[in-house]
Amino acid sequence: METTLTINQISRRSGVASSALRYYEERGLIVSERAGSGHRRFPRHVLRRLAFITFAQKLGMKLDEIKVELDKLPTGHVPTGDDWTALSEKWTARVDEQIAQLQRLRDGLSDCIGCGCLSLRSCKMLNAGDALGQRGPGPRGWVEDLANDAGTSA
Repeated sequence: METTLTINQISRRSGVASSALRYYEERGLIVSERAGSGHRRFPRHVLRRLAFITFAQKLGMKLDEIKVELDKLPTGHVPTGDDWTALSEKWTARVDEQIAQLQRLRDGLSDCIGCGCLSLRSCKMLNAGDALGQRGPGPRGWVEDLANDAGTSA
């Protein structure tokens, strides 16, 4: 039989605050059993779900999106390594996209962001006559690069 852990044990082991654990349970992301005293007891495999939630949030996923993904896991048994691998393989494109965005950010730090003007008329070096400002608000080169990389236009 699988060992159950208290909310404090799960919190310490996962690094997730007890209040967040209660919230995740309320949202259906994790489940617990109630002991005779009414205290929550979590199956050990909840730690894997919490790791998944933590990483998914780091990728920018919202809890609703995360729940949709977690709901794809089998319910008849504790998810295996293969179950988790199948679920996380779908993230590859999302991770690659974020890496590309971060690389563009890094490469642009000394230009657009380092300059600070974005698309003001005062930029004579990178944006003479505020040509970028005529195409819309914000860092147009950055926004349009993202749109072009996604196969659309801004």
